[in-house]
Amino acid sequence: MERPLTRNIRVGEEPLDLKAYEQAGGYQALQKALRQMTPKQVQQEVTDSNLRGRGGAGFPTGMKWSFVPMGDGAPRPKYLIVNADEMEPGTFKDRLLLEGDPHLVIEGAMIAAYAIEADVAYIFLRWEYKLAERRLEKAIAEAYRRGYLGRNILGSGYSLELHLHVSAGRYMCGEETGLLNALEGKRAIPRAKPPFPQVSGLWGKPTIVNNVETVCNLPHIVNNGADWFKGLSRSRDSGTKIYGTSGKVKRPGLWELPIGATIREILEEHAGGMREGYKFRGVLPGGGSTDFLTEQHLDVPMDYGSVEKAGSRLGTGTMIVLDDGTCPVGMVHNLEKFFAQESCGWCTPCRDGLPWTAGILRALEDGRGEPRDLERLARHTKLLRPGHTFCALAPGAAEPLQSALKYFRDDFERHIREKRCSWR
Repeated sequence: MERPLTRNIRVGEEPLDLKAYEQAGGYQALQKALRQMTPKQVQQEVTDSNLRGRGGAGFPTGMKWSFVPMGDGAPRPKYLIVNADEMEPGTFKDRLLLEGDPHLVIEGAMIAAYAIEADVAYIFLRWEYKLAERRLEKAIAEAYRRGYLGRNILGSGYSLELHLHVSAGRYMCGEETGLLNALEGKRAIPRAKPPFPQVSGLWGKPTIVNNVETVCNLPHIVNNGADWFKGLSRSRDSGTKIYGTSGKVKRPGLWELPIGATIREILEEHAGGMREGYKFRGVLPGGGSTDFLTEQHLDVPMDYGSVEKAGSRLGTGTMIVLDDGTCPVGMVHNLEKFFAQESCGWCTPCRDGLPWTAGILRALEDGRGEPRDLERLARHTKLLRPGHTFCALAPGAAEPLQSALKYFRDDFERHIREKRCSWR
């Protein structure tokens, strides 16, 4: 089973219903967890597997769970939230799982909930994902009818209520504490830490927020064990990863591959290389809020440590390709406009700094740029670094800008010198 996450997905067809999912081995991991394992044993298996969060940060999943108070004296209720907001530019991997195998998402969420002894679980869904919403609603109803959700699941004594919550639709809702505030009906702004959500999260109770792709690994880890999961990888990180590519490649899309597949392999073997008439210039390896990598980095393995060593982040693992017919200044301007628009406005560097950078880039695009603008942009990337803001939105927005200034500086200078964008 080299592609555990996508083995049930049939492109262009309806996802497996509950009966077909069971026939394919579905819900066996849930039964094993409930009947043969304690919550602590599930936690330990996931810790041993070295599963890292697939939402972008890459934090070890088992370690994250370990901070949740356990036992009879723990505060109640406890919550498990599946982050299905997926508003990162260039990212669409979770959509594949939500639409293509909703029962896998549900089973993974239930195993995660059992591992932390959660009483209630939510799937926090991006509002534009209407097809995913319909398919999840159907799958949740099937799971309740079959007795996989509700009171005393499979006679185990464990109970769980699972709700689908459709987001109002803001990028900030993907940040876990912003998500918690949105779920409570409040403005989606980040919370100060500590306390961390594992101790005081949704409505002040212990809460875990896990990404869709993260929880979809859990049934396979429980069924097959930590060593099997580690053996799927080509690197020190474990498992497979759903990689994606968008831009002017021949076959944009998604592929489940061993973690550690190189950028070159993904772009050339799976995405088919660049379209005729276009040449590769660079790539944002993990979505819009990561640093550019260039041709010298094509043989970098797409795992957490290797991409970080190369000067970027694995992020969501969904690459946005820059070609020689696209203006890097315009591309970065488009991203900075998005991040400025999506800022929640809670802290000054993000609220005021991002519109300022977008305005400077707009001036460069319009032929109104000045030589000192490049110094201003570089200074803003330093002002927006981690530790200067409440959350990672502004630091993430600074990454494509700071790396574009490093690798494509000639393009910025040409805009100033020629008073126009050469690509228009």
